[in-house]
Amino acid sequence: MTVRSRRLLISALVASTGIASTGLPGAPAFAQSDPAASAQSAIAHPAQWPAAASPAAITDVKTEAFITQLMAKMSVEEKVGQTIQGDIASMTPADLEKYPLGSILAGGNSAPGGDDRAPPKAWIDLVDAYRKQALAARPGHTPIPIMFGIDAVHGHNNIVGATIFPHNVGLGAMRDPALIRRIGQATAEEVAAVGGDWTFGPTVAVPRDDRWGRSYEGYAEDPEVVKSYSGPMTLGLQGELKPGASLGVGHIAGSAKHFLADGGTEDGKDQGDARISEAELVAIHAQGYPPSIDAGILTVMVSFSSWNGQKMTGNKTLLTDVLKGRMGFQGFVVSDWNAHGQVAGCTNASCPQAMNAGLDMYMAPDSWKPLYNNTLAQVKAGEIPMARLDDAVRRILRVKVKAGLFERVAPSVQGQLERLGAEEHRAIAREAVAKSLVLLKNDGVLPVKPGARVLVAGAADDIGKASGGWTLTWQGTGNKNSDFPHGQSIWGGIEQAVKAAGGQAELAPGGQFKTKPDVAIVVFGEDPYAEFQGDVANLGYQLGDKTDLALLKKLKAQGIPVVSVFLSGRPLWVNPEINASDAFVAAWLPGSEGGGVADVLVAGKDGKSKRDFQGKLGFSWPKRADQGPLNRGQPGYDPQFAYGYGLSYAKPATVGSLPEDPGQAAAAGSVDRYFVEGRLPAPWRMDFLGAGSVKSIDAGAQENARQAAWTGQGMLAIHGPPVDLSRQTTGDMAVMVRYRIDAAPTAPVTMSIGCSDDASCGGAVDVSGLLKDAKPGEWSSTKIKLSCFQTAGAKMDHVTAPFVVSTSGPFSLSLTEVRLASNEGDAICPK
Repeated sequence: MTVRSRRLLISALVASTGIASTGLPGAPAFAQSDPAASAQSAIAHPAQWPAAASPAAITDVKTEAFITQLMAKMSVEEKVGQTIQGDIASMTPADLEKYPLGSILAGGNSAPGGDDRAPPKAWIDLVDAYRKQALAARPGHTPIPIMFGIDAVHGHNNIVGATIFPHNVGLGAMRDPALIRRIGQATAEEVAAVGGDWTFGPTVAVPRDDRWGRSYEGYAEDPEVVKSYSGPMTLGLQGELKPGASLGVGHIAGSAKHFLADGGTEDGKDQGDARISEAELVAIHAQGYPPSIDAGILTVMVSFSSWNGQKMTGNKTLLTDVLKGRMGFQGFVVSDWNAHGQVAGCTNASCPQAMNAGLDMYMAPDSWKPLYNNTLAQVKAGEIPMARLDDAVRRILRVKVKAGLFERVAPSVQGQLERLGAEEHRAIAREAVAKSLVLLKNDGVLPVKPGARVLVAGAADDIGKASGGWTLTWQGTGNKNSDFPHGQSIWGGIEQAVKAAGGQAELAPGGQFKTKPDVAIVVFGEDPYAEFQGDVANLGYQLGDKTDLALLKKLKAQGIPVVSVFLSGRPLWVNPEINASDAFVAAWLPGSEGGGVADVLVAGKDGKSKRDFQGKLGFSWPKRADQGPLNRGQPGYDPQFAYGYGLSYAKPATVGSLPEDPGQAAAAGSVDRYFVEGRLPAPWRMDFLGAGSVKSIDAGAQENARQAAWTGQGMLAIHGPPVDLSRQTTGDMAVMVRYRIDAAPTAPVTMSIGCSDDASCGGAVDVSGLLKDAKPGEWSSTKIKLSCFQTAGAKMDHVTAPFVVSTSGPFSLSLTEVRLASNEGDAICPK
């Protein structure tokens, strides 16, 4: 089939179904702030900002003298190298011989050998290989240790066996700064045990629109909680800085992020624009930084986002005048993942504007080589002043000195792998889980009485779901309980507690039972996601297909009291689910210590639980699914459960029947799930056009698959209204297909992504070779990178057909799943 034929077929298909070229249905528009804010300036006035100061121990005389002597030996090439950070997936230790980079990182899906479940020793060996090369003696080389950064955002969440703490959305509900410091210290020790010396945390964002996919990375909607936590978390990670000394054993460098207003973007869009006044920027989004700076935070990460149209990474008044000036920050400023490429006039390979604005280190995961060459040329040409480069290098070396990188012979916990998932760390996490639970409703069914027969249903035995995104992989998907060898699922904790109290516990995800239970505990909620993949159009939970509500109602109809344990990275509209429950607990994303849930829900033999509910909402709970920004103190504030709400056994209250009108929000269309379990989530349709047909078939379950049969030229297409997949493309997402060859193709087969209203749009890749390797009659899975289709000509910001298979001869193909998935080192571009 020719490209022209394919375009015409897609155009005809779209025309025949009457699809309009508008956005997804059911996505209401909300005002983030005063509309006039969009016309406001992006120039900061330092006098209006809070003052702070890095401790004098960062710039003590001994440290500065050492740096001065070191810089006198460095070439301009070495100085430029210090300002660039590359990702381990895009470079090797050998690259450091020619390119003297100052830092490496392991991004969300980067790991030794591309194995997200690589053993801890492999991580140590990888980091040591880079360190050895950076310090290797060679002519004209100044040995400077390399710095290794990683996102250990809820424990060392990149390593199998590490303690996984609750995400920040849960920790904020605790209102316990002392416990936050203990969590930071435990996290630092587990990172250091595997060779790490720098984590990209604490996150001090203040999420103001819960539709934002990173809401769970924030402690609360109100800066009071963030402000109370940022200093203690900094001290937990780094310890207290001392003049002339490096960080203590088991401590690592931290990074306050993301500077600034990443939680204040219009409509909660990830990497979006905060259209707000400077006064709001200061009062809401800046408050977490002074306590962290005062506590000695060594690095600050700049946000992808913008303020009134200007990217933060290029805003000199914020980075230089406010952060380094008014706030007295003496560490170094690092960008987010290729964020410099989004600055006006920049690309991933060239951005002098960012360094001149005050950026000290570029996070250039896959663009490090051309960026190094261009930055070096820009310094030599004077486009980047030598004084600015020297300041950046001094700041970076200052942090390396304080982090102890020049003293690797000093005592360290590296290699003490017994510290991963150590008993005392798991005890801290269990305490945090218990303290983070928020009781929204309890009609006397909790705590579960001793001796009770308890049915546990839903996702109770899924540690991966309870841990959420940023867990072993970027999106947190594909995890099994065996990936948490020291962990305990919520089911495991409940079973243990019920039996200890003389009762019986039975696990049945679907809610079936032989003997009627005294009570049912149902665990359900959001599946894992990270960053933009978590952005949603509204706050409705399962508006279109309320399978979890059906389970609750089924149990209630049988006369069984129901306790709901809701897993989520944000408050969601669940009024029908609350009405169908006798007790409802917001458990957030508790992590690997499910026993903490049982400590509060299940009574011991004395009739009392180990702990009472302590959690208070750090985020206002919506009354309708169409509520947008919902924050304490805003005009018209009308939540279902207000900020600070939380019941307890000591202070109970009655919750009546809640309204079940979701408002104007319709079931949100899916931009990443196209065909799952025999269904096509809205707004997608599947059609066959040309010589052939498609029908439903059984593949292990009733009508859970579709079979397409070609008799000549034709195409199978999943299509709908235009959606923007550009962010997913830059995020290295892939189309995942589970398929079976029923009759081998007789002509070349292409897979494409279509954008039918643009004649210049291509996007086809030849998958004939891929299909040739598949065994007929056997199910296979593959991931094809979105970037492959973009390279082939697809317009990723205007996709109307995310999955099209075309051929011109007899062929038969069955499908059970088509969706987007993160590239975990297993995605390809077919050859």
